[in-house]
Amino acid sequence: MAEIIQRDGTWVFDGDALRLTPGRDKSVGLLRRDLGELVVPLEALAGVSFEQGKRTGRLRLRLREGADPLIQATGGRLTEPQDPYQLLVESDRYGVAEYLTDEVRNALLLDHVPSGPVDRYLLPGPAVPLSASAGDGTAAFDGEQVRLEWNWKTEDAKASAGVRTIAVSDIAAVEWLPAAGLENGHLRFTVKHSPTKAPPKYDPHAVELWGFKKDPLMALVAAAVQARLPHPVAPADAVQPPPLESPTAEDDHDALLRRLRELGDLHRTGVLTDEEFTLAKQAILKRM
Repeated sequence: MAEIIQRDGTWVFDGDALRLTPGRDKSVGLLRRDLGELVVPLEALAGVSFEQGKRTGRLRLRLREGADPLIQATGGRLTEPQDPYQLLVESDRYGVAEYLTDEVRNALLLDHVPSGPVDRYLLPGPAVPLSASAGDGTAAFDGEQVRLEWNWKTEDAKASAGVRTIAVSDIAAVEWLPAAGLENGHLRFTVKHSPTKAPPKYDPHAVELWGFKKDPLMALVAAAVQARLPHPVAPADAVQPPPLESPTAEDDHDALLRRLRELGDLHRTGVLTDEEFTLAKQAILKRM
């Protein structure tokens, strides 16, 4: 098992999945806090990287295309404080971050996990029911219906239509777009048989977002709905990487022995604590 604990959050890898728990530091975004702990199965990962900086580094996960409804609904436009697949790492824990990165990469290789797209969601999306208020309205979702209510800042032309209730079966697509510069963002539901080109300000199936603190919470509603829509199957011409060659038992054993020696070096130089070294060694011995 590999584990790294930071103010920004805690990541734990047990060989089969990564458990991502947001920290309580004030720099952690509202979306990550409300989303809570995420369990990312190994098969959902396309890769992992660790970038070192002068004062802090950053762990990043790259998920396979189509694996996560949150990424699908937001188009990968979440900022760093809101992105649950990034972790700030303090400089004195760089060795642990590198060790976790190596463990995840080795597991991807040993389990022959492809990095190409998938045709089903491998993460469940945010739990329901949930509700978020931002911009000119409130969006609530109970797993079957979306309910949109308007506030005093809503344009009269949209508010006059009253509360909107949309069944999941009537939704063709959902999109969350953050505000950027002078351009407002939105949470928009494309309803079957009711296409519109109206801007979100006037669209009764959209909440307009103005770039305030609670805007990212609307992304949780978008992701919960996305998880219940038909999966957008990867393009037919998408090229899958060739399968990895299966390592022999001897090669695998040698790799684990090398890992044990590396762990010993990290422990002797003080990069790994006694507890971290013991847990990591036990995990490798079990695989031998």
